[in-house]
Amino acid sequence: MKDGHNSRDTILKTAMKLFFTQGYHATGLNQIINESHSPKGSLYYYFPKGKEELALECIECSNQIVSNKLKTSFANAKDVTEAMQYFIQEMAKEAEESQFTNFMPFSFWMAVETSCISNTLREACRNVFNDWQTIIADQLRFEGMEAAKALEIATVMVSLLEGALILALTKQDSDPLLTAVKFVPFLVKQCPAL
Repeated sequence: MKDGHNSRDTILKTAMKLFFTQGYHATGLNQIINESHSPKGSLYYYFPKGKEELALECIECSNQIVSNKLKTSFANAKDVTEAMQYFIQEMAKEAEESQFTNFMPFSFWMAVETSCISNTLREACRNVFNDWQTIIADQLRFEGMEAAKALEIATVMVSLLEGALILALTKQDSDPLLTAVKFVPFLVKQCPAL
């Protein structure tokens, strides 16, 4: 495997795209091999445990992408409200630019679809959601919010985001995301005390 890093990356990017656009169950290893223009041996060389191992790697890559975008939003905003509004607006923009073709909520393409068939994939998806909630909750705590309330709000934020993404995909319209943006300040400022 001479050009290993490029072959591995190509297989991974192709698998992510296919899992993202058509789901885990609808994506076969032969399709990944064909669309990545990789020999069959390459896929099994880099991912010897097959589809589940490849999906785990895709989950981790997706987590890194979203986590980095969240952290960048927080680094460039004055507070959680502004950062989350920017983050969601950017997702709406990306969805529209791709005409909803390279766009699917994480919960839809991986978490719901795989949780009943693989405990390993379910746990990986749980960790992704926990990571996103932690990033948001940590920022809320940094801004002075009590830890339990911060985690509760972070949970609702991730739920709002994923729900808005599902509606946007179904409607092929970014309005659900833009509506979610309007409710972010309410969640942060008006959340009842625990």
